Amino acid sequence: MIIVMKKGASASEIQDITRKVGDLGFKDHVISGETKTVIGCVGSGDKARIKALVTAAGVESVFPVSKPYKLAARSSKQEDTVVDVNGVQIGGGACVVFAGPCSVETEDQINESARIVKNCGAHFLRGGAYKPRTSPYSFQGLEEEGLSLLAAAREKTGLPIITELLSPRHLPLVDQYADIIQIGARNMQNFSLLKECGKSNKPIFLKRGLSSTIEELLMSAEYIMSEGNYNVILCERGIRTFETAYRNTLDLNAVPALKQLTHLPVVVDPSHGTGRIDLVIPMAKAAIAAGADGIMCEMHPNPEVAFSDGPQSLNPDHFKQFMAEIQPFVKTSGKVFPS
Repeated sequence: MIIVMKKGASASEIQDITRKVGDLGFKDHVISGETKTVIGCVGSGDKARIKALVTAAGVESVFPVSKPYKLAARSSKQEDTVVDVNGVQIGGGACVVFAGPCSVETEDQINESARIVKNCGAHFLRGGAYKPRTSPYSFQGLEEEGLSLLAAAREKTGLPIITELLSPRHLPLVDQYADIIQIGARNMQNFSLLKECGKSNKPIFLKRGLSSTIEELLMSAEYIMSEGNYNVILCERGIRTFETAYRNTLDLNAVPALKQLTHLPVVVDPSHGTGRIDLVIPMAKAAIAAGADGIMCEMHPNPEVAFSDGPQSLNPDHFKQFMAEIQPFVKTSGKVFPS
């Protein structure tokens, strides 16, 4: 159930409703919009009695949410969610760029990557310290050393950092270093991990699983939000199909579809979505035209010697071209490219 408070409802009125929601056997989730506050009521409480709260002071309406994801649904919040990270906004009319290498390899490599990302005008530095690899013999990441190197690169450039979390036991450490915590495609339905992320106060960047539906992605977001963390960013990064001409099939249908279904920001990763550097720029343009709130791409100072994902990583010249060519599409789409 969703309770929509009237415009200008007082803090005491909102508090009174949340208390009554709890008394009726529901867990309340207060979502503050620009003009109105919405209270999500999750659980198996008394639905008949909660409908009667429509007569309570400060309440505008009470209605059920038909979608299985209650908090992530567009019906629970008409305004787009804007995730603010150190003054950089994701969603709400902005289009941002996350860029950097697949893996943190050395101090020189990540510092050079950060310098290039910063100088070209991108907004976030990405880099993996913990790497989920198909083969147990592949490079698995520098772990805490990698996190420390990312933090040092942030100090040098001012770029907020995003890095992947693989295990609940690593959450305190990653939370200590990261500005945004990424949950990769392989862990999209690691529900224990998602619930722990819901207890963090850091934004969560949730990638769609290789064979996951849109609804499954939104239900995974719901796991995080149900624990109290509403700063969730969704990422379309390609799904597995029968096609073999590229690494994955980048499902750009997902962008406008998600925009209808949820208020959460939507980012597209054409690097993993295609696995080919020659397709990254055109698919980034298409993603922005489709309404994406940001692009994540892989950039390495020297892709030929990258420890992972070299074939899909833009080199510095390609990345400079990428940043120049996407900006007209940002403007045409009606979004703003933060400076």
